[in-house]
Amino acid sequence: MSKILKFTQFSFRDLIVAAAPTVLTIVGICLLAYWLVDPAPPRTVRLGTGQENSAYEDFGKKYAAALAKHGVKVTLVQSAGSSENLRNLKEGKVDIAFVQSGSTNEEAAEREGLSSLGSLFVEPLWLFLREDKGQPPITQLTQLRGKKVNYGAKGAGSPRLFRQVLELNGVEKDEVQRFSLANTPATVELLEGRIDGLVFTSAPEAPLIQMLLQTPGIRLFDFNQAEAYSRKLPFLTHVVLPQGIVDLGRNIPSEDYNLIAPTATLVARDDLHSALVDLFVQAAATIHGGAGWFQQQGQFPSAKYTEIPVDPEAAKYYKSGPPFLQRYMTFWLANFFDRMWVLVVALGALILPLSKVIPPLYVWRIRSRVYKWYGQLRAVEQRVEEAPAATRMQVYEEQLKRLDEIEELVNQVSIPLSFADGLYGLRSHIQFVRKRILFLMGEGSPAGVEAVPV
Repeated sequence: MSKILKFTQFSFRDLIVAAAPTVLTIVGICLLAYWLVDPAPPRTVRLGTGQENSAYEDFGKKYAAALAKHGVKVTLVQSAGSSENLRNLKEGKVDIAFVQSGSTNEEAAEREGLSSLGSLFVEPLWLFLREDKGQPPITQLTQLRGKKVNYGAKGAGSPRLFRQVLELNGVEKDEVQRFSLANTPATVELLEGRIDGLVFTSAPEAPLIQMLLQTPGIRLFDFNQAEAYSRKLPFLTHVVLPQGIVDLGRNIPSEDYNLIAPTATLVARDDLHSALVDLFVQAAATIHGGAGWFQQQGQFPSAKYTEIPVDPEAAKYYKSGPPFLQRYMTFWLANFFDRMWVLVVALGALILPLSKVIPPLYVWRIRSRVYKWYGQLRAVEQRVEEAPAATRMQVYEEQLKRLDEIEELVNQVSIPLSFADGLYGLRSHIQFVRKRILFLMGEGSPAGVEAVPV
């Protein structure tokens, strides 16, 4: 009969098994905190743009291309313009949109849960008029009385702004025949002579603006009182369209034009993920950061020129530039490490208390290899004590064989040396039960049996 006992200095397997529940619990709680406390940014976002052939639509496509490089899909949602974009933001139909300054105020924006990601560019109020032969050119807005003018589609920013401008000139709303066509059909109506003028608020990059500036018989209105307008309506700025800026060779325009201009602002809902805010602001710096007809290099995007409170993440960008990790890593990798602080906090809160559970579990697992045999040993004693007189000797012999089997299995138990005393105690108790059975069979004496404490 083999009496070789298997001992080890330390049981890594038992430690791993003992620690597994705690480790899995910690990992599970950390992952839950990681996704609930600071969820990953979504892979899709809805951007409110503008009408067909508008600057908003053109810039929206550029933002979609910029964010697509980082694996974020931008769905462009067309609208009539600034006012409709603002309404869509409030109703949750879009996540972010182009909004014209002057469309709302700080109190209303905070109440609706909106924040600005910065102003992007100036979008002048363009008033294009037909040149009628034999008629003096229109130099004052009071001369628009009785004229047919397209203010812009309902939901655009230009109707509201142009009404304010006319009111400053004392022109009542019923004194001008108002039309509310979209930009493209309104341009057709102007060229066909069915209306006398049309109003845009748009960046000069808009295709319709470029076309109308070069169309014979169409004249741009000169706001020669632009500085006064900017004082009356603080969200407006005075900008100048320089002579020859459209085409130097043909000297278009042939003179400087004074214009009044609100600024286009990128407005987002407060629940837009902060990582996406960073992406949009970085894209804005690339798209709008260059010099233009009305801006200097680096003037836009900016935290200025907006009445809507600037998002803290956007303000941080304008102050310090892009996040440190995003300067050297891909967006998603940088975002992952940036969110790791959640795991650090969760680990700090869980590791210390839960780690105290591991040593007792480890000890219990090792000792259970010994203790489980005491149940078998006690079963042997019970059968001996309850053996009927007629079959008593047969029962004694069967239980002696059972003890040999138990001892053989116990000798194969692998146990660390620090717990060897328990294994030796078990072997002593097996021997004690064996002597007792032999005594009962008449092969020993009570005096020869030395009790081994259990």
